[in-house]
Amino acid sequence: MKKLLTVLAVGVITSGIALASEPIQLSLTPEIAIFDRNTRIEGLALSIWGQNPQTALALGIVNGSTGESRGLSWSWILNYADSYEGVHWALINYTKGNFLGWQGGFVNYTEGSMKGLQSGVVNYAGRLKGLQFGLINYAKTAESGVQIGLVNVIPSNPWFSGLPEQLAPGMVFVNWRF
Repeated sequence: MKKLLTVLAVGVITSGIALASEPIQLSLTPEIAIFDRNTRIEGLALSIWGQNPQTALALGIVNGSTGESRGLSWSWILNYADSYEGVHWALINYTKGNFLGWQGGFVNYTEGSMKGLQSGVVNYAGRLKGLQFGLINYAKTAESGVQIGLVNVIPSNPWFSGLPEQLAPGMVFVNWRF
């Protein structure tokens, strides 16, 4: 009976730790890390490839942020997130859901709503509310936004008939919708 109670106690404590937040994460991959990928990191994440829900400074080669995450994520190659608030700096930044803040890199891609700044060579937003600054800027729709670059596309804009609130579906140098 004593052994059974000990096993149950260890199980309860271990499951509580898995759900708790931790101040630091070190990881080689999501499977080879101090804490498992479901543990929230509230502090610092240093990774070759890390993936956790977080409110943290994430530094690595590949940074993955799951769930509702926020902070500063700086990576040499790739930042990816379900939903993120803060700063993403990497060669490639990808957000599946919504992004609020600044994405800076070679390619910035937000499937959902992008509120803030995208600065890169290629920028994509499902719905833009903010500024895209790059060579190629594409916003599937725009609530209110400005695009500055060589190629600027907002397909939901009509051709020059919505001035001054909307410019055109595609423009060189600048395009907008308010």
